[in-house]
Amino acid sequence: MKLGFIGFGEVGYEISKGLKKEGCSGIIAFDPMANDPGYGKLIAKRAKEADVCLLSGPTEVAAQADVIIAAVPGSKSLQAALGAIAALDSSKVYVDVSTCSPNTKKKIAEAVGSKGATFVDCALMGALTLHQHKVPAIVSGSGSDKFMQLMKPYHMALSKISEIPGDAIALKLIRSIYMKGLATLSVEMLEAASTLKVEPLVLKSIGGSINAATFEEMLNFLVTASAIHAERQAHEMSDVMEMLVEIGVDPTMTEATKKRLEWLKSKRLKEKFQGVQPAKWEDVVQAWNSES
Repeated sequence: MKLGFIGFGEVGYEISKGLKKEGCSGIIAFDPMANDPGYGKLIAKRAKEADVCLLSGPTEVAAQADVIIAAVPGSKSLQAALGAIAALDSSKVYVDVSTCSPNTKKKIAEAVGSKGATFVDCALMGALTLHQHKVPAIVSGSGSDKFMQLMKPYHMALSKISEIPGDAIALKLIRSIYMKGLATLSVEMLEAASTLKVEPLVLKSIGGSINAATFEEMLNFLVTASAIHAERQAHEMSDVMEMLVEIGVDPTMTEATKKRLEWLKSKRLKEKFQGVQPAKWEDVVQAWNSES
């Protein structure tokens, strides 16, 4: 089995380094920035460290490799596939690990499938610098089984969820709502706390709450409490917004929180639960999805 990368940035580099340790040799790659005055040296250095041979174009990679992994920015993922499509055939597995929309994954799958090749929508779910080729990854699409079988000797952490392209990346994008939202929420909190010079007190208070429970326990408490107290909490966030504006902090995330609480209030969950806080988040989701 010969492996090739289209795009040799951090993703290709880290996965290749890990695979090299597992005995996967002869990896090839193309990166459009290989001849760039600024990034070319870094790409060449990484290729040497990972024992990867750099080729001149995506078609060359697709022609020589059995498994082609496209590791490009999401905005370039369809373009990358179209750039390699001339060399695809039924013997090839085309794997897209970019973060793009499910619809884009479907378009790539259609283009790849038109040449008889199988397609894998692969969503990387962890830190590559920590896990390298063993990063937890979710796969979907027609080529998932073959890809998993081919990579089994190299101990990649692949989990299939369906045959439908777009399903894997959808899971990652939903996860990103929380993970990226939590990051930006933390930034807004830190900006306000540093402006008022109360960082240690605020972090200690938040840490005491977060560290006192598991993630699911905290999720249950926060969601079920907001289901009952959304109106009061939305008013509280209005006060927070007023304070942030006064101290010169843009209340981007706070305003979004207020809007989501107002949405929760519109579901009349307090009435549905007769003012009694439900036990689990599942009860809340079921209630807001019900038509009664």
